[in-house]
Amino acid sequence: MEIWLNQSSTDDFILLGIFSHSPTDLVLFSVVMVVFTVALCGNVLLLFLIYGDPQLHTPMYFFLSQLSLMDLILVCTNVPKMVVNFLTGRKSISFVGCGIQIGLFVCLVGSEGFLLGFMAYDRYVAISHPLHYPVLMTQRVCLQIVGSSWAFGIIDGVIQMVVVMTFPYCGLREVNHFFCEMLSLLKLACIDTSIFENVIYACCVFMLFLPFSITVASYAFILRAVLLMRSAQAGKKALATCSSHLTAVSLFYGAAMFIYLRPRRYRVPSHDKVVSIFYTVLTPMLNPLIYSLRNHDVMRALRKGLDHCRISSQH
Repeated sequence: MEIWLNQSSTDDFILLGIFSHSPTDLVLFSVVMVVFTVALCGNVLLLFLIYGDPQLHTPMYFFLSQLSLMDLILVCTNVPKMVVNFLTGRKSISFVGCGIQIGLFVCLVGSEGFLLGFMAYDRYVAISHPLHYPVLMTQRVCLQIVGSSWAFGIIDGVIQMVVVMTFPYCGLREVNHFFCEMLSLLKLACIDTSIFENVIYACCVFMLFLPFSITVASYAFILRAVLLMRSAQAGKKALATCSSHLTAVSLFYGAAMFIYLRPRRYRVPSHDKVVSIFYTVLTPMLNPLIYSLRNHDVMRALRKGLDHCRISSQH
């Protein structure tokens, strides 16, 4: 901690960013801003709908509200700083600010990875064992699931943040990314960090493959249950819902695995920055759309809220 305080009072880090001021990059920046705005509004709206409508106070929507909260914090961790740096031309970030970005990012990505796995298991129980669902998914179990997801992420985030920020950094201190991404930052360390990077690699294997395996297994059992359903309409509805969920999950895990599970010699900064956009901005936008627009309960709650606002405005 003493090293952290000493370094924080000396040099800031420089975030090289992902966009230049060329016409093409200005268009791409505008697209990212639109996606960010949709992600922000979509997740806030979904949180209000879930907590405001008693009929949405079920395990599935409780998990969904936590996913929206994680996505909301995730997009607000990195994107606003990237926007400010791009618009003002000031690319610096303080030592403490960089540490906070690393801690929050690792925490949220880890927590969301576990939560997505638990959500897939929740859907498996609901579809394959509907009669036992209320017994298996009690309020206590739901709180334990969400609590453990947050706990895993927070512990991982704090440990990685403290270790990374106690390394000595030298040179130009230019981070070739649009936020303080841990692997990009470690390249600036004045000492050999290969042992720590190997430990991080092992942690990423555990924290990505374990929930991803749960997700794949859950959806495989769901598919089997759907194929055995006597009602074609019910099977079609379940399959449509799960296919959209699986798309969002694959995008998140796929991007994270591409970044953190590749050998060091295959890492290209330009590729990493583009792929990072997927799970820092795009996935948080897609999650509320995929989990709500095709969901009749959420759309009913939205219409109910709009009707209430319309009636209130008339009075």
